[in-house]
Amino acid sequence: MEHAPCPNQARLSTLSIAIPGSIVSNAQTQELRTHLVGQIARAAAIYHVDEIVVFNDRMAKDIKPHYRYNRRRNDDNGDKHDENGDNTVSKDEKQKKNDDGNNKMQPSVDPHAFMARVLQYCECPQYLRRNFFPMHPDLQFAGLLAPLDAPHHVRALDRSEFREGVVLDKLGNGSDGSQPGSLVYCGIRNQNVEIDRVLSAGIRCTVQLDPKVYTTPGKSIKGKVVSPSAPREMDGTYWGYTTRMASSLKAIFDEAPFPGGYDLKIGTSERGDKSVDDERFGTTNSGSYETISTFKHAIIVLGGVAGIEECVDADETLGISGNQSKSLFDMWVNVCQFQGSRTIRTEEAVLISLARLRPILFSKQLTKKKASAQSKNSDKLVPAIDFSDESMSDESSDDE
Repeated sequence: MEHAPCPNQARLSTLSIAIPGSIVSNAQTQELRTHLVGQIARAAAIYHVDEIVVFNDRMAKDIKPHYRYNRRRNDDNGDKHDENGDNTVSKDEKQKKNDDGNNKMQPSVDPHAFMARVLQYCECPQYLRRNFFPMHPDLQFAGLLAPLDAPHHVRALDRSEFREGVVLDKLGNGSDGSQPGSLVYCGIRNQNVEIDRVLSAGIRCTVQLDPKVYTTPGKSIKGKVVSPSAPREMDGTYWGYTTRMASSLKAIFDEAPFPGGYDLKIGTSERGDKSVDDERFGTTNSGSYETISTFKHAIIVLGGVAGIEECVDADETLGISGNQSKSLFDMWVNVCQFQGSRTIRTEEAVLISLARLRPILFSKQLTKKKASAQSKNSDKLVPAIDFSDESMSDESSDDE
């Protein structure tokens, strides 16, 4: 389709997912690692995930860099020999080479850093990637990644009201006697956008434009800097995700970027005590949907190869055993009750969890909003009428 469908419904709540970086270390080659992270990024974009947390479950292994970078590193640090095989490199030259080699970008051996970098690369619009992602060994196989093609990945000829941009080290001319603002490159051919304030060069920002500027070529384009959440809060347009790293399972909740943290925590496990297939899934004991329909910031936590229980056992800061993992969450869910395979890979669990949980999470919110709106409208349109049997009606049957 030409454009991603817009819900045309303001969405003030957010959805986050937490994934252990250790799943990357299980992939055998860097091509497979890159493809795995790309699958997660695609799933997050399809189901409107606003934040991805890459956490350390204490079960990760260092990943081996690609052999080409190993060879280059060995060649750069190798000693020169003369025809007789004697070493001809002095200690000063060797030290200089080591210093130069340390300044070069090295491939990540930490799977969490690798995963976070590729996730950020996928989320960034194509026309901004050169500004924020210089050549790096971790992105060697970025060409294998399927594009997100999300609404904020605006094409050059699209007439979008919002655009992502990078602030340039230049100022505009100002207008109507106002102070000149910074110029921002937003992917519009041969034209930069002058924003309403001066920002530091090199940072990324979200710019709101008047759609009429696309029909008046040649004139300077004016824009206004807004929050990255503005498109979502205005009409529900998905505007990408942020990537955050957490040092432990506990840090996922302690370092939440939202005031008050996450008010709906969902843990996924094959040993969950609730199933999405249950008819009354998400209800409280009284039968209402208050628990699942009134959240502001929800997070779905997925485990690694051994599940969340092993993550809890490995995290000594939690002070509980893996058998008590349920106590960390508001809901302990089995998203695929009768699985046909003995194991479900984490990248598969991401798709399954989002496909099954997100419609339930947000459909309840939309239903509640529509019901409250209908009740308000009915109160305005239909006046209250009092019925009483004490007095006879003007249209009594005796008149007939």
